Amino acid sequence: MPKIRYQVRLTKEERLELSRLASTLRGAPQKIKNALILLAVDSGEFQECRNPDERVAQILDVDRSRIYRVKRDCVEHSIEAALTGRTADRFHRPRMLDGEQEARLVALACSRPPAGRSQWSLRLLADKLVELEVVPSISHATVRSVLKKTKSSRGSKGNG
Repeated sequence: MPKIRYQVRLTKEERLELSRLASTLRGAPQKIKNALILLAVDSGEFQECRNPDERVAQILDVDRSRIYRVKRDCVEHSIEAALTGRTADRFHRPRMLDGEQEARLVALACSRPPAGRSQWSLRLLADKLVELEVVPSISHATVRSVLKKTKSSRGSKGNG
């Protein structure tokens, strides 16, 4: 028998609130499914019997790793964290360029390419941004993603 690492024990009020949430047809489907997971894995005194994770996964058509995460979030954080998935805690990388810097990049990309070139290369644009002191450093991959987002041309012949 596998060892149960995170044991969810719900109070009567918590079970009622989760049951109410799970029975509504309005709301985020993932939140409702997480409420159903918590109700199914509850091993508190108000639950007749605890369902094994494998059975819950099969019944609710979810992966066992999701059940593990929901139980972990409930035990370590709160029921609300288990329901929402703690998205606020996730790390988001800050943008490399602000709006003004992006505008300068797009204007540069749409300008006449350097002498001897038919169009701007991503590396040339990155080097020029550093040379013009728009940014202290930037990779050609960042230049590519910004230009891809703005759908701008790099000054090639016939496009403009």
